[in-house]
Amino acid sequence: MSKSTGPKSQKAPSAKATLHRHWSSEVVDGVERAASRAMLHAVGFTRDDFKKSQIGIASTWSMVTPCNMHIDGLARQSEAGINTAGGKGLIFNTMTISDGISMGTEGMKYSLVSREIIADSIEAVVGCQGFDGVVAIGGCDKNMPGCVMALARLNRPSVFVYGGTILPGCITGTIAAKRLRKDRAEALAGRKLDIVSCFEAVGAIANGHIDDRELALIEEESIPGAGSCGGMYTANTMASAIEALGMSLPNSSAQNATSSAKLADARQAGIAVVELIKRGIRPSDILTRESFENAITVVIALGGSTNAVLHLLAMAHASGVKLSLDDFTKIGKRVPVLADLKPSGRFLMSELIEIGGQTPLMKMLLDEKLLHGDCLTVTGKTLAQNLKKVKAYPRNQEIVRSFENPIKPDSHLVVLKGNLAPGGAVAKISGKEGLLFSGKAIVFENEQTALKAILDGTVKKGHVIVIRHEGPVGGPGMREMLSPTSAVMGKGLGKDVALITDGRFSGGSHGFVVGHITPEAALGGPLALVKNGDLVTIDAKKHELTLGVPAAELAKRKAKWKAPAPAYTRGVLAKYARTVTTATLGAVTDLE
Repeated sequence: MSKSTGPKSQKAPSAKATLHRHWSSEVVDGVERAASRAMLHAVGFTRDDFKKSQIGIASTWSMVTPCNMHIDGLARQSEAGINTAGGKGLIFNTMTISDGISMGTEGMKYSLVSREIIADSIEAVVGCQGFDGVVAIGGCDKNMPGCVMALARLNRPSVFVYGGTILPGCITGTIAAKRLRKDRAEALAGRKLDIVSCFEAVGAIANGHIDDRELALIEEESIPGAGSCGGMYTANTMASAIEALGMSLPNSSAQNATSSAKLADARQAGIAVVELIKRGIRPSDILTRESFENAITVVIALGGSTNAVLHLLAMAHASGVKLSLDDFTKIGKRVPVLADLKPSGRFLMSELIEIGGQTPLMKMLLDEKLLHGDCLTVTGKTLAQNLKKVKAYPRNQEIVRSFENPIKPDSHLVVLKGNLAPGGAVAKISGKEGLLFSGKAIVFENEQTALKAILDGTVKKGHVIVIRHEGPVGGPGMREMLSPTSAVMGKGLGKDVALITDGRFSGGSHGFVVGHITPEAALGGPLALVKNGDLVTIDAKKHELTLGVPAAELAKRKAKWKAPAPAYTRGVLAKYARTVTTATLGAVTDLE
């Protein structure tokens, strides 16, 4: 297996330090470190603990979102596993935000920014405290890639734990009968719900398909408890990608948040990181070019979120691995979509868990020679060794199809280029929408005005909705467009309109959508020059996004274009806008 050079490891601080205490020895060994030991006595250290590997447990616990509300319990399990295996676990927190709550508001601009803050904060704590290893536990879209970016930068023995998926909501027949008229009660009774059900209900009520009582009922019953959004949205996509990378234990990505399996996973991760320390296995041994190809392959087979492109590029950058948009195209030509999962499919992650989770799918891909089986993982074994005894999915299950009968014969993640996206763009084309869309542009300078126009009927069949100035710099923060895409679906326009943006999409978005358009409008990209009525063509077969305007006319428009004033001049959003790269480079803020 070829190796990436990876990030440079910090030099062991002391020649006397044993392998398992490379970093903590500098903090606690010797007479001169008495004050440091005194501080640690106060948090529960004994004399013997100073002889053990100190392992930080980065918890993203928070009560601001159901995705992370249970993670404190998982952190305690990891701590117990570490201590049982002979290490010393120390829990610390990093922040998280909720995309689902802030979606469609100004607050959503902080979402992608939080990925960088999370990575920076974990790196800062681990580096400062001298931890010898790390367990990072994430449960929502940005804290998962943020965790892995930090682990890659630190390059100390590490394991990632996914917080797990939420169980589906459900409206019982009894409740539906009491609160809804008979025809709607019959239609809704027993239907499985999730967060996207709520977003799409907003469009449905605007279109008169449902009433206020039905909206309220969907709202109340969609989120039954702890865990990440239940489809193959960004959280489950990134958990699946991280497992495919080899940074979490087998099937960590496919466990319900509130389950004994998830508690066991967190505990075993604590045990595993102690073993990694003993064996000297670090993220740079795991996060290789081949492992990133494995992650892309699994994301495609699962029909995962477009955000995986952005986050895998950022994670590869942190790992010192060269990865580009072209790699997604190359791999996408030979990997089919096999899983019939929401948002464009029928099933939820909890239903995939019931038939065996992710490992049987990975075994299928390995058997077809679509995965690199010799990649090392956090088990200390190769991917092929981890999958050797995995059982196949049950017969007659309908969630994961065979290679002979795929959902789509090639990738749903389509990288587009052309005169409207010379630096690239990312489309999510499930095949249900078709492979070609051409229509007249209807232009909006931000997400909110576009949403209003969708709901009030201004947007009509044949339109290509253009939402600009939502890129990494222009937003700033590259908001997700789940509100407008869900409104489109709820209004029944899913096959009749398209949406393009320099922002990005939630994993819950589906329809004919294109995001990550580069260069973005705020930097003078062609998207800034589009006018109402211009012909826009999305061609998934040719991988092109084109504006039907002559080059001479575009040059005239560009000559008159003026850069917009920054939306923020102080604070974290202003800092982010000044330092962030393009979406094509992963929208990172630490580019050399």
